[in-house]
Amino acid sequence: MSRRIFTNPTQKRLQVDVLDRRLVAALQVSPRASWGELGRAVGEHERTVARRLQRLFAEGMVRVTAIYDDLRTGHGRPAHVHVQVRPGTAGEVALALAGRRDTRSVYALTGAADLACELVSPSREDLHRVLTADLTAIDGVLQTQTQVVLHTFRTVAEWHAPYLGETELAELRPTPLPGGLPDEEGLSPLEEEIAELLVADGRIAFTAVAERLDISVPTARRRVTSLIERRLLLPRAEVEPALLGLEVEAVLCLKVRPYGLDLVGQRLAAHPSVRYCAATSGTYSLNVQVVTANEADLYRFMTQVVGGYDEITDVDLTLITRAYKRGHLHKSGLLTLDHRWEKTP
Repeated sequence: MSRRIFTNPTQKRLQVDVLDRRLVAALQVSPRASWGELGRAVGEHERTVARRLQRLFAEGMVRVTAIYDDLRTGHGRPAHVHVQVRPGTAGEVALALAGRRDTRSVYALTGAADLACELVSPSREDLHRVLTADLTAIDGVLQTQTQVVLHTFRTVAEWHAPYLGETELAELRPTPLPGGLPDEEGLSPLEEEIAELLVADGRIAFTAVAERLDISVPTARRRVTSLIERRLLLPRAEVEPALLGLEVEAVLCLKVRPYGLDLVGQRLAAHPSVRYCAATSGTYSLNVQVVTANEADLYRFMTQVVGGYDEITDVDLTLITRAYKRGHLHKSGLLTLDHRWEKTP
């Protein structure tokens, strides 16, 4: 069997095979599912599921967190900021951006911009301050360009690696609320506290929530379930795409004719290679993150998928070369992974 071997900075070697990838994909679909639920969905024994995933957790290769539906909770206004820096300062600027509490992701890029980050600002005034004062005060920053998110078609929490069949996915996917998602703004004080616990540990048990917040277990179960069912909080299994055999990450900024924006956004968001898709302000009207196994697959995505829409009038394609932060999680311990193919019995 062919397995991928990853070496981290402490020289530990982690073997990731097809079953590991299928289990991680199942966890991405249902991050809070029990080992038994995951096992039934993919046809594996509960003990096998627990052993495999606990090993990946222990190595720090998979972490479960949660992200807010920022617009519906009133938690903040997401914006994508592309940053040009002085030569030789990209690493230091990236670390400074990643150290901010209001950045959800920070990437190094190819192309005109050196870095990209996603900011979540609680108000327009706060966003103005960050863009005009905070970011420009970072040594090395030369120029920024900002796209404010107007509508999200797919979040990274809703993406999963393409290793499961439709029957397996149906077993794991939650039942949607009847009538669609309600428009909501703001969380109660208790919901805010619960959300913070889930962001820190997306698989935290109901008993632990109850103990930490001094509430009953039934109340904890009901409140956590409600937050997730109403999709105000989205549990997320975070893993480097390269561990799943998806070596190429790209950011596409698309100019789309206004009449076709909703159609193109919805269809691209449904594509298995698309991790994230949102309508934005600025020069480009769609921000899309794509993952593929290699450059040839990315080329096919560009020519056969993106190229199939007459509504798209321009494309700016850049590659992500390093992730410093994903979903509020710092990635410094996972960034210097060396990897190679080896044959293992």
